[in-house]
Amino acid sequence: MDSKTRAQLLDAAESLLLEEGYAAVTSRRIAAKAGLKPQLVHYYFRTMDDLFLEVFRRRADENLARAERAIAADGSLRTLWQLNADPRGARFNIEFVALANHRKAIRTEIARYAERYRAAQLEAVTAALGAIGVRDDELPPIVALLLMTGLTQVMALEEALGVTAGHETTRSFIGRTLARTDPPAGDD
Repeated sequence: MDSKTRAQLLDAAESLLLEEGYAAVTSRRIAAKAGLKPQLVHYYFRTMDDLFLEVFRRRADENLARAERAIAADGSLRTLWQLNADPRGARFNIEFVALANHRKAIRTEIARYAERYRAAQLEAVTAALGAIGVRDDELPPIVALLLMTGLTQVMALEEALGVTAGHETTRSFIGRTLARTDPPAGDD
C-alpha cells in the first residue's frame, strides 16, 4: 500500500506536470510543492522515470476504471465522446507523449495502456453502433473510434496552443450528430 508521503509526492508531480509541463518536474520542485525534503523523492522513487511511470499508471488506472463504469452505466456514443473529450486528460496525455519521445520506458507503458483502453472502447463503440443499426461495412467501429479519439486529441492539442478556430462549430456538429443516436425518451 502506498504511504501518505508517497501519495503526496505523486500528487505534487502530477500537479507540476499539468501546470508547467514535464520539464518542470524535478525532485526539488516536487519536494517543495509537497512540503517535503528533496531526498524523499529518491527514497520513494529510485529514478525520475520510476516516478513518471507511477504518476502515469495511477492516472491511467483511474481513467480506465472511470471509463469502464461510464460504459457499463451508458455505453452510448455520447458517453464515449465525453470520455475522450476530457480536457484535463488531454493535457496529461500531451505531456506524457512529449516525455515518451525521450524515454523508452514511458513510451512502452503508454502503448500498453493505450491498447487496453482502445480494446475497452472498441467493444463499447461496436455495441453502440450496433444498437443504432449501423453495420460494420457502413462504418467500421475501429474507424469510428479512431475518428473520435483523433478529433478530441487534435482539438485538445490545439486548445493547449491557443488555437480554437472551428472548435465550437465542430462541437456543435458532434452534439447534433450524437443527439440523433440517443434513444427516444422513455426507451430503455
